[in-house]
Amino acid sequence: MKHILPNAMLGILGGGQLGRMFTMAARAMGYRVTVLDPDGDSPAGGLADVHIRAAYDDRAALDRLAETCAAVTTEFENVPAESLSYLAQRVRVSPSAECVSIAQDRIAEKRYISGAGLGVAPFLAIETATDLDRNLADHLPGILKLARLGYDGKGQIRVKTVEEAKAAFAELGGKSCVLERQLNLKTEISVIIARSSPTEVVCFPVAENQHESGILDVSIVPARVAPAVATHAQDMALKLAQAMDYIGVLAVEFFVLDNDDLVINEIAPRPHNSGHYTLDACAASQFEQQVRTLCGLPPADTRLLSPVVMVNLLGDIWRDDEPAWDKLLSQPNVKLHLYGKKTARIGRKMGHFNVLAEDVEAALSQALELKQMLQA
Repeated sequence: MKHILPNAMLGILGGGQLGRMFTMAARAMGYRVTVLDPDGDSPAGGLADVHIRAAYDDRAALDRLAETCAAVTTEFENVPAESLSYLAQRVRVSPSAECVSIAQDRIAEKRYISGAGLGVAPFLAIETATDLDRNLADHLPGILKLARLGYDGKGQIRVKTVEEAKAAFAELGGKSCVLERQLNLKTEISVIIARSSPTEVVCFPVAENQHESGILDVSIVPARVAPAVATHAQDMALKLAQAMDYIGVLAVEFFVLDNDDLVINEIAPRPHNSGHYTLDACAASQFEQQVRTLCGLPPADTRLLSPVVMVNLLGDIWRDDEPAWDKLLSQPNVKLHLYGKKTARIGRKMGHFNVLAEDVEAALSQALELKQMLQA
């Protein structure tokens, strides 16, 4: 693949915080960036060289991207795969529309992962209410999840009985869902890989993730799991990327079961919230890797330079005024990242901070103390 070098224009579909951090990484490396996002106040749009305010399926806007950009990527998986296919006829696109479409639908995603010989939780595709008129004993208690557009815990309902499953399906609008068996978990971890070609692929250190209300709260790196578990997770992520012939940055989330077995929960064809620690604690960030893989360059070094804990900052802590940032900024080992969003809402990701320390337990203790101070 021909290298795309600095001063070229790179395009990205989506102007949220992931697009913002991609834009910052690309510009630091000498590239220019065009963001396509309908929101005039998008976090990435304000930093980009060009902000095209249009819908993601606007053909005129896509034509402009193809004409002016050397390559195009995406910051979220719910961009229409058809738009990526349209662009790919004229300009380099990564990840591919085929890979993105797998991650857009939980049914397709789980079937693909299982077909690649990798473990997933027992699941059933629920397309209509009649799909629940069967023996569900192997899948209850479980979680009924919308097949499309659910994220950060949205579109998911825990169910214990067939009656609860039917009520939940109706509550979710009778849309296509998966019923996934609820498993006994030891913890949750994630692996982020960067792949430019079958021979140019790297893994970041494994992150241990803790959630609140379905939203990632804290990521701990290195993950407090057995070395064999971490290695197995990385191997599974690499195997999946190979099966998909994936080019770009791919996040793979895992459940660690009580016996240390691993099953894949879901994938994200983009940088991931659990990879934000890489901005401060690794030799290269996941966003630099997104730029490099898009441009056909080999992935950079993924070495962990320091144990780190990442804490999400949600709109919940915004009240009458800005949060007390001095509590973070007065700490020399704490790195604050805000996303430039103008309106804070409950549950909305507004930023994050990373705590670097000599060991992970010290980083975690300080991170949780600072989090509590901000919430007070």
